[in-house]
Amino acid sequence: MSILCVYHVSTPDTPNKVLTHVDDIAQTLAEQGVGFSRWQASTRVEAGASAAEVTAAYQGQIDSLMTTEGYAQVEVLSVNREHPQQDGVRARLRDEYRHDADEVRLFAAGRGLLGLHIDDYVYTVLCEKHDLLRIPAGMPRWFDLGEEPRVVAISLFQTASGAEAQVTGSGIAQGFPGLDD
Repeated sequence: MSILCVYHVSTPDTPNKVLTHVDDIAQTLAEQGVGFSRWQASTRVEAGASAAEVTAAYQGQIDSLMTTEGYAQVEVLSVNREHPQQDGVRARLRDEYRHDADEVRLFAAGRGLLGLHIDDYVYTVLCEKHDLLRIPAGMPRWFDLGEEPRVVAISLFQTASGAEAQVTGSGIAQGFPGLDD
């Protein structure tokens, strides 16, 4: 089940709002310019699958988004507890960063916690298989894989250069609950 928690930056231990219904999550995020919906994963993939395997399994959905919406760059995050660099990947994603291009993130397996820093609020979304988010360019965010990661997420960006993460240098992400908290 997907869960959205909304925090004021001054109260990272106490959410102002906790939502579990897809329509409520979508409406609350839409007010901030973020799209949230459910999509149907067409093929089963396991966390830890290679980027080529994941891309091949979802080529139809990827091609459709790239053709109809102009996305040009595809990245795959596929991590499980056997991933040789899981600690490094987790640490890198847990620091707040932004992209210069809009991002569509499709969850094909597992789960993770996405944090969005919007003005004086933090929106954390527990994302699971079938979740699709549309995150505007420039929006600060972080992603927590958890202590025993199991996630497959496909990200589409408008440009290759826009896909490059730019770390903000803010320590805000560490002040908010992670996936295992």
